[in-house]
Amino acid sequence: MTAAAALKQTRMTILLSVNAAAILIAGVLVASAIWGGKGEFRAVNEHSDEVSEAPEETELLKSVSDSTEGKTITSANGEVYQIASNGWISSDPVPSNELWNESSVTIYQTADIDICVGGNLSGLGSMYWQSSDQTVISGFYSSARSWLGYSSETCRFPIIKGTGTTTITAGTYDGKRHDSILVTVVEVPVEQWKHEVFSLVNEEREKNGLSPLSWGTTCEAGAAVRARELMASYSHTRPDGSSWETACPIPESGGWSGENLMAGNAAVSPASVVTAWMNSPDHRANILNENFTHLSVGFIFDPDTQYKTYWSQFFSTY
Repeated sequence: MTAAAALKQTRMTILLSVNAAAILIAGVLVASAIWGGKGEFRAVNEHSDEVSEAPEETELLKSVSDSTEGKTITSANGEVYQIASNGWISSDPVPSNELWNESSVTIYQTADIDICVGGNLSGLGSMYWQSSDQTVISGFYSSARSWLGYSSETCRFPIIKGTGTTTITAGTYDGKRHDSILVTVVEVPVEQWKHEVFSLVNEEREKNGLSPLSWGTTCEAGAAVRARELMASYSHTRPDGSSWETACPIPESGGWSGENLMAGNAAVSPASVVTAWMNSPDHRANILNENFTHLSVGFIFDPDTQYKTYWSQFFSTY
């Protein structure tokens, strides 16, 4: 093996991201959990919305704008995220005394959107939010995920426990507005979402004049393994102590490989995870690396684990 081939064989790019405050201690990335054990539903009456404690949002992200599409927010470690639109919320005026134009909405079990009242409503003050079936949505955090484009003035982050249908009732304490909406929670289409991430990455490469990547069949199993391993060890070091690249080693003939990781509640859909990666300079560098020719995507959703959503990207030239 020539020196040049050896150099290429060992040349790799790595990066991870986690939606939590991170501290670098003795070279080890320690991330605090954002899906803590709090937030269990407590029965509420018409004049109490204290269904849970809010997630530690202020420790995770410093918000620049709560709801304006096109603005950005900056995470605690300096990464910039693009704010999305408010999804399914109609922009049409909401009838008097009501909160929604819609009668129903379907969301994924990852809580890919927050539950929001009509898009043009404002100045509602404190509100109460209730769920008729706590095995589907057990309650709500008392704030919204501003890094996904939602305002706590009109939205709530749902605590999803399972799939099914529940009626969400909300109202203002002054009694001026009161309404209900049927919410159906469905399973996450894991394989579909992996290929959506693949397509979104190629769209970003096309925008930047780069050739599209091919689906990496060689490293497909390795990417799936790496996503699952994140539940045990959120690190580029694998649970057995080996390095990430051993999941799909570079062949002796040489090549390039790279890894992007993401977990948590800003990675709840293909669009949100790719947006987060593209707004992080180092993740973006992997996605737009002209040397890579293949991409495998791993994705695990497990509602009973710390971060719930786990994504891996394995880039390669083989």
